[in-house]
Amino acid sequence: MPNKTPYQLFSANELLEKFHHSRKYSTNLILNLSSEDCQAQSMEDASPAKWHLAHVTWFYEVMLLKPFEENFSFWNAEFSVLFNSYYNGIGDKHTRSKRGLLTRPSLAEVLEWRKNIEVRVTNLLRNKPSAKILWLIELGINHEQQHQELLLTDIHHLFSNNSLAPGLVSQSSHADPADEPFQWIKGVCGLVDTGYDGNEFHFDNEGPKHSALNPTHSMGNRLVNNSEWLQFIDDGGYQNFKWWLDEGWAWLQAEKIAMPLYWFKDDQNHLSHFSLHGNKSLDMHAPVSNISYFEADAFARWASQNLTEYAKARLPTEFEWEAFARSGVNSCNDIFGKVWQWTSSHYHPYPGYQPWGGIAGEYNGKFMVNQMVLRGSSAYTPIGHSRPTYRNFFPTHARWQMSGLRLAKNDI
Repeated sequence: MPNKTPYQLFSANELLEKFHHSRKYSTNLILNLSSEDCQAQSMEDASPAKWHLAHVTWFYEVMLLKPFEENFSFWNAEFSVLFNSYYNGIGDKHTRSKRGLLTRPSLAEVLEWRKNIEVRVTNLLRNKPSAKILWLIELGINHEQQHQELLLTDIHHLFSNNSLAPGLVSQSSHADPADEPFQWIKGVCGLVDTGYDGNEFHFDNEGPKHSALNPTHSMGNRLVNNSEWLQFIDDGGYQNFKWWLDEGWAWLQAEKIAMPLYWFKDDQNHLSHFSLHGNKSLDMHAPVSNISYFEADAFARWASQNLTEYAKARLPTEFEWEAFARSGVNSCNDIFGKVWQWTSSHYHPYPGYQPWGGIAGEYNGKFMVNQMVLRGSSAYTPIGHSRPTYRNFFPTHARWQMSGLRLAKNDI
């Protein structure tokens, strides 16, 4: 439970409806996947779809049923090790890089286990709707939503390694509409309130509410798009150390990076982009995605000196971004639901931060080092999961997530 003000909890019936919707949404994500698709792990940062489905089930069994269910017993006690992610206080964990080797339990058994846990959670909620139980179920729903997004990003990465270029969903003929003319929008300056302040659910790293000082600045009215990124590439942006942080330049050379992840160039220099729709020609109006912090920072440096409209451009701080999102800018329809947006802010605790008490205390605080903050949400984020105060975070080299950028500039 949170250490201070309790959340405004949904009623047991409302929460039960949300719980079942969330569980069904997860299994719907794999309807077009084979059991082989759900088994594979394409890299250490990614996890098999089967593992995601199992881990969020483990969460309810260990976090909720074990402490609160009468006559509790594990479905399989070994699962408490196999599907623990990073909770040291709970016990041992299976090696992350070897999750793809877990051919047992089968996908069929994981789905059967999910149904068993869903019945037991439903019974617990109906019979013992205490504040702690309600809060843990609300946490479990939001936790599962995070893994729904991760399941999609991980399948995206997995399928990108297959020369068949398989898609998860039908090929879409939709292309992003032509961009609005770029313009700077005056940012919210001076002392601003930042962080969550309310009684509804929010993660521990979103609070406490405090003041931040924003300089006089402006924010871009839209996300940086593929056309602009192609100009960066054509101007030798990936070959010129001038634009790169030293660590970023070393990463670039070691990994031989020359364009965003999932961009491909054929023998005729035709650019295509791989998505969950499969492979198709690069949409120049779509926001650039699957870039690292290093790439976002390098582009901002290049654009500030090479694109007239982006003169003095830089990455925004997370506090500038949050104030911009809170301001309800009517002309921006891409704050949420397109790509996560890199900021220049390091992922640190807010002043006065306290981790949650109890078994969920290891949630976000332990990762507050060597990460950068992203704001917004992506096309893979479940609707309603994010908000202006939501803080996503990844290391500077990560780019398998749907990450892009919106630029800012100082006005003095």
